Formats: sequence, C-alpha cells, structure tokens
Amino acid sequence: MNKIRKNKKKHSKKNVPFFKPQLLEEDKKAVMNSLNSSMLTNGPVMDEFEKKFAKFTKSKYAIAVSNATSALHLSLMSLGIGRGDEVIIPDLTFIATANAVLMTGATPVLVDVEPKNFQISIDSIQKSVTKKTKAILPVHLYGKSCDMNSIQKIAKKNNLKIIEDCAHAIGTKYKNKHVGTFGDSGCFSFYPSKNITTFEGGMIITNSKKLNENLRMGRNHGINRTLKDRYSSKYPWEYDIKQYGYNYRLDEIRSTLGINQLKRINKINDSRRKAFKYYCEKLSGIDGIVLPSQVNLKEHACHLFVISINKSKFGLDRNRIHEKLLKKGIYTSIHYKPLHLFTLFKKKSKIYDKLINSSKLYNEILSLPFYTSMSKNEQNIVINEIKSLILN
Repeated sequence: MNKIRKNKKKHSKKNVPFFKPQLLEEDKKAVMNSLNSSMLTNGPVMDEFEKKFAKFTKSKYAIAVSNATSALHLSLMSLGIGRGDEVIIPDLTFIATANAVLMTGATPVLVDVEPKNFQISIDSIQKSVTKKTKAILPVHLYGKSCDMNSIQKIAKKNNLKIIEDCAHAIGTKYKNKHVGTFGDSGCFSFYPSKNITTFEGGMIITNSKKLNENLRMGRNHGINRTLKDRYSSKYPWEYDIKQYGYNYRLDEIRSTLGINQLKRINKINDSRRKAFKYYCEKLSGIDGIVLPSQVNLKEHACHLFVISINKSKFGLDRNRIHEKLLKKGIYTSIHYKPLHLFTLFKKKSKIYDKLINSSKLYNEILSLPFYTSMSKNEQNIVINEIKSLILN
C-alpha cells in the first residue's frame, strides 16, 4: 500500500503555470504608500513615470494611458487615421491590434509573417499597399524587433505613418535603438503577463512635439490642461476643449507600481534572457521541435518562448502535446490564432496577399511556460516532460 501511495505521489501533477507576474514586497509597499495621496489620478506620479519611461527608451516624450489598446487607438486617431483608410497589420498578432484600427473606422489589412522569426513580412507589406493605405502597424512579436529599416523605406516611399505595437517589447532594441522610436509612435503594454506590470496600463512614446500634445489632450477628453495645472491656478474650470478625446488616463497607484518595476527592468530582462537561453540549450537537438530563430539576445526582451512542432518528425501534433502537458499540470498556450480566422475580421478586414505562413504556423506553434521568476527546476520539469513524450 505504501509503495502504491509513493508511486501516485511521484506521478502527481507538477503545476507549472503559463505565466506568473513578479510582484515583490517593495512593489506592494509602494502601492500602499501611493494611497495616501490626495490626487489619485492624472497626477505627479504619472508625470514621473512618463519621464522615467522616456529616459529608458531614449524618446523625447512618453504619455501614460490606461492600456495598450487605448495607446494604439489614440495614436491612430491622433495621426488622423479614420473611415475610408487602410492600416497594414500582421495576421499573427493579438486581436487588440486589429480592434484598435476598427475603433477609428479604418480597415485593417492583414499581411503574412516571416516563416522563421514570425515577424511581419516585408514582401507581404509591399504587396498590400494601396491608394487607401495610410499607415503600417508592425508588431514586435514575442519581444523580437521587426525589420524596421525596410518598413521605414516602404513608409517613406508611400507617405505612410508608422505606429509600432511594442506590447511585447519593453527593452527590445533594433540596431541598438529602442523599438517604438522608429515610427511616429510606439505603444507599450503593462498587462500582468508583460515583462513589467501595472495590472492594466500602457504607454505611448513619440519624438513629435505636436503628436505629444494631441495624445495628451486625447487621453483626457480633449481638455487642454492637466488636473494638476488646473488646481494650481485661480480657477480650475478655466480650460478649453480643442479636440474630442477619451478617458484613457493612468492613475497614480498603477503609475507608482510602474516606476517601481521599471527600476529593475534590466535585471528582469536579464533573468528572462538566461531562461530563454536555457530552454534553447536543453531543447536543442530534439527531432521535430523547432526552436526560436537565432537572435541577438542583448536586443531581445524575451517576452515569450515559442516553439514549433513538426508532427511528422516528433510523432505528435501540437494539440496532443498541449493536452499531454496539461495532464501533467504544465500550462501552455498559442500566440496567436491568426486574425483571418475570426468571424469579425473575416467581415471587417481586407487581404491582398496570401497568408501562407501565418496559416501554417497556427497549427505548429506552442508557447511554453515563461516568466521572470521561473526557476531552472520549473524549466527542467517542462523540458523533461517534453522529452518524455518522445518515448511514449
């Protein structure tokens, strides 16, 4: 009986989550301290967070907003994108990228991705530019940068705006320059699964003074003065509305958490790079498992670790691997289901080029558990369980 019990214990679930946000005691203390402020939104802490983020990315301006979707929407609106316009986006991205375009009244144009690094295809962009195209919205997927030189050349040739989706890319660089600084604006996410989190929250960076002013008014109902400015003068109701806007502000509590996490962003990303490298070393040489393409880890934020499964070589398809790992308590996911497969985007988007790679990758890609505090022991559990599937 004892032997049976020991056996059951040995084969019990390992419980490795897909992601785990890193919230330290210092984060919690900072948040609690911020509750003592009389100004809980659109205040001095948010200003400080913006300045520190601008310094980190080496951009002229940073504008804190409620989330990355609002960052994308506000950027598109502030650049004059609207009804009748077309915006080029990759087929392999989160739905927020396309939704932000639809929110302006414009039409998302879905293009293919590169087969090896999954980034937006330059060739597919070129095939999809029309007279209605007004912007390119590249996504720095999984923490790796797109080919921004080529995208800039296409944009310049066709007089197009560039809005960079940097939701995965806090700390990502392209030729030693932080992403988000190549286009008109760069949009970041602080969702719980991101490299740093403010629970919900986002940031826009830009080097344009005019765009900075429009973005600041746009996030605050179009009001031309901040809450701090209004209450530091004689009449707080003395302000003007120069454009319509939204309630996309970031509060002081989340800004406090953002500042605290940004302090250790380099340490966070270094930790993720080590875990990324360890996965690559231990999973290399397994027939049928295609690892992420060779990258310069110094310029990679290592947001996700995504492998591809070649069923004919490995013996199991991606779905079966997911199911078997889940039974062991190991949680995996897919990033992402291509946009062209969703009912909404079948109706609301346009496609001018074949989406061969994104369609193929959807049946092969698998995102493994990956987070800042992940230990080698947790990684070994995932690695060993994947290797054990070869024998079963």
